[in-house]
Amino acid sequence: MICLSILALTATLAPNVWPNSISKANSDPWLIENHDRLIRMQPRLLVLNFANGLSPENARSQVNKLIAALSESSRYHGYKKADAPAFLEYKIHKFINLTDSEKTVDGNSGKYPRVPNWTDGINFQYSYLFDDEFTKHYDIADPSRPSRRLTLRELVNRGIINEVWFLAYHGKHGSPFESIEVKQAYDDQFRKVKGKSVQAGNGGDEGQPFIGRSLRILFINVERGTGCAMESLGHSFEGMSNSRAIPYFTKYFEEYAGFDLDEKYKLPFDSLYARNGNEMSYPAPTTLSFTWEGAVRSITNYVPAGGNAHFPPNARRDYDMDNTAPVMSTIEHYRMRDDNGKDKATRWTPKVFDRYRELAPDCMGAWVVYWRQNMPGYRNKAKDDTGNPMKNWWPFLFY
Repeated sequence: MICLSILALTATLAPNVWPNSISKANSDPWLIENHDRLIRMQPRLLVLNFANGLSPENARSQVNKLIAALSESSRYHGYKKADAPAFLEYKIHKFINLTDSEKTVDGNSGKYPRVPNWTDGINFQYSYLFDDEFTKHYDIADPSRPSRRLTLRELVNRGIINEVWFLAYHGKHGSPFESIEVKQAYDDQFRKVKGKSVQAGNGGDEGQPFIGRSLRILFINVERGTGCAMESLGHSFEGMSNSRAIPYFTKYFEEYAGFDLDEKYKLPFDSLYARNGNEMSYPAPTTLSFTWEGAVRSITNYVPAGGNAHFPPNARRDYDMDNTAPVMSTIEHYRMRDDNGKDKATRWTPKVFDRYRELAPDCMGAWVVYWRQNMPGYRNKAKDDTGNPMKNWWPFLFY
């Protein structure tokens, strides 16, 4: 009885916020083992500003607005539940101003790690962030040897940093990827596949090394706003699913995001991303029409769930957030099985996310905030195929 009481007390006292004194680093076994106990995540950010002319104050302001939008987006059904708690609370561990007075073709500082002899495409050399030479810019001392500075690899492996964001210009002389990640791979029992990592972002750079732990690196385009950064992270979420790094997550995300249209509705494409530029229309709330190979096709039992980063449930084309034609959708009841064992379908228009057009005003930002709020998060009501509560999807970001 005494031993059982001690075990119960230990479980009660174990932290339910991550990072914590026991677990700090991405891909930590503790995080996987305690996934279902977590009530909040406070990942630590390393923020780099390469954009010449952007003051540290304005750069911080952009970052803080994105942190606020991400926090709001992690409130499960927050659009209708005022007391829904935020699950993601990013914290800036260190903000580093890397601007200078150097005149460059892209407007970024001389410290911006350009691809040597760049001619086209991505111009950011991700591998350089991990080099000893770049370590001096981080200027974070090794606690055991204060005269020595920690590399990015060490900062992530020690749990001092969980994610990297950097601010820069996107111009005709190239740009970085929107958001990339090299992620640890897992099997269907959430066990690490030894030595296996995958590209799990929106694109990927082979120069980003696998450091034994997952690491996401986000590019914030300083000439755009919070909404565009939210869209980038939306694509990163899709990339995590497409990578199949976490089979459980991929299984349910593909269903939520409509990446299974070929199987569910026998369409000639798996998602609306692959529709070959054809415009969609919705003649009735449960009808999808489009032209394919010269012929008009209609699906009369079309009831989408969550949609994807470019396509809300009634989108006619990429980036369409203004179609007033209503459709029936299960997005707000995803996996709740609250209508005779099925997800309840309700009449849906973009009006439901108007409240977020100021919080994340450009690109697909307002939609992405709402989209993320309907994903199974903390205290979600969704059920998996076994009838058990659906796992909170947010901890997967740091698996």
